[in-house]
Amino acid sequence: MNWINKIKKLGESIKKNINKKFPTRSERETSAWTSCCGPVLKTELEENLFVCPQCNKHHRISPKQRFDIFFGTNNYEILKTPIPKDDPLGWIDTKSYKERLKDARKKTNQECAVVIAQGNLNGIAITVGATNFDFIGGSSGAAETEAVIYGVQHAIDNKTPFVFWPCGGGQRMFESPIALAGMTKTTLAINELKKNNLPYLVCFTDPTAGGITASFAMLGDIQFSEPGALIAFAGRRVVQATVKEELPPDFQTAEFLLKHGFVDKIIERKSLAREIRLILSILLKKNSEVNSENNEQTSQPNIQTREAS
Repeated sequence: MNWINKIKKLGESIKKNINKKFPTRSERETSAWTSCCGPVLKTELEENLFVCPQCNKHHRISPKQRFDIFFGTNNYEILKTPIPKDDPLGWIDTKSYKERLKDARKKTNQECAVVIAQGNLNGIAITVGATNFDFIGGSSGAAETEAVIYGVQHAIDNKTPFVFWPCGGGQRMFESPIALAGMTKTTLAINELKKNNLPYLVCFTDPTAGGITASFAMLGDIQFSEPGALIAFAGRRVVQATVKEELPPDFQTAEFLLKHGFVDKIIERKSLAREIRLILSILLKKNSEVNSENNEQTSQPNIQTREAS
């Protein structure tokens, strides 16, 4: 037996042992257990809002699961957002972009990574948005850009605050400059929201990085985060190679950003609805008072002008 056949035989042996030791994807999906710091029952994890009861890790969840926690189960309306033409560049690598989109839609039951909804939180009407990491890593392309803009416009038209849970690795490479243009478009959209004196609250989830962090995700009037979330632009190794210094162990975590002023408060999932309800009740009252004062100030000179004339 020559050395090539020996290596081939060794590889087949390793593969068999791995398959015996580790369950397949279908076995993991049908199992009653999942893993975190140790084995955890899926039902126990779900009852705890998908937060590990032992180590408090906030597991990734879908937009629908977030909205269920935030508003109450099915106590909201998911809005249909515009979906541009698929695969405008005809991208193909190991498989076509159209195939990737088809797989992602089947896996998540979503048309794109971002979902927009409207609901009521204890008397406050709110427009919300969230990203699903399971949809091509939560990456942002033309459809996600349009969804964010649609959410902002809905908030402006209905005079509601806009709350967003960002997630994902950045702009989608399969759409190249089209995806990159979304950074500018979403930034301009958020600026329009602020011109209308409507609150924009962001709650970072794990992970939020790249062009998502570099655009609409970092523009919140108030920036919340779930515990332990990764929040970054470039990756840790890229930053370390650039600055030529050893980075602290908690670098790019929510806790690190809190210490350095990029995050205002870290809030556990179970407390987020209460915290946002409190913040919005303060901000909306303040906005109404400011608008009232501005109206009085603008009306007074008109009276004086008429008297003078």
